[in-house]
Amino acid sequence: MTSHEIDYIIHGEEMQFVEIELDPQEAVVAEAGSFMMMDDGIKMDTILGDGSGQTEGVLGKLFSAGKRLLTGESLFMTVFMNAERGKKKVAFASPYPGKIIPLDLTNFNGKFICQKDAFLCAAKGVSVGIEFSKKLGRGLFGGEGFIMQKLEGDGMAFMHAGGTISKKELQAGEKLKVDTGCLVGFTQHVNYDIEYVGGIKNTIFGGEGLFFATLTGPGTVYIQSLPFSRLAGRIISSAPQTGNKNKGEGSILGGIGDLLDGDNRF
Repeated sequence: MTSHEIDYIIHGEEMQFVEIELDPQEAVVAEAGSFMMMDDGIKMDTILGDGSGQTEGVLGKLFSAGKRLLTGESLFMTVFMNAERGKKKVAFASPYPGKIIPLDLTNFNGKFICQKDAFLCAAKGVSVGIEFSKKLGRGLFGGEGFIMQKLEGDGMAFMHAGGTISKKELQAGEKLKVDTGCLVGFTQHVNYDIEYVGGIKNTIFGGEGLFFATLTGPGTVYIQSLPFSRLAGRIISSAPQTGNKNKGEGSILGGIGDLLDGDNRF
């Protein structure tokens, strides 16, 4: 194997974290800001890119880092390596309510494609690259743009997605229509495209957007019930308005309810 072999346990239900056990000299790479805790004896180091091109010299490091810029991520990632003789543990937390999805890339022929912000961490040696869309319509209206993330290698990788996760196994020719924001990732042989919703009423009043993501098998697809963009939109719409006035907290009394609960000042 070119990737480090790691053991792991996923803790929690809605706000999960993954605890990874590292043997001596084993390492894991993670996105900045996902670190939660670690045992004494683990060495933390910041590197350009994902660490998969470190043996290729300066050009390899720059190319690895440049791929991350195209996906909107930082140039740098953090490596956590067990520098002691015994086993050590390091943990990484979910950025928002949802589920952590473990992916053994050897089960997916060494490649998995996911949305740009889904990657959480992986065994060192896993390449976190880019997957360009070859179709204009998919790139413009697919919700993920022209670029998605591509995880390659023979080790473990971990994704995070919002809400509850649904795993679909598509047979050859089987098609699944998904909201563009709810798509988390899919295996390399799944054909990903977009489809117009159709109908004047659906387009204007449907509230579900103009396009579906269509995924045609064979392959595995992961779907999330609560995309972060949808969660953020709900939070913003429920935030206090000008003057710290709320929306009556769902009450039919509206502003009268604010008077009763003492929010208004005279």
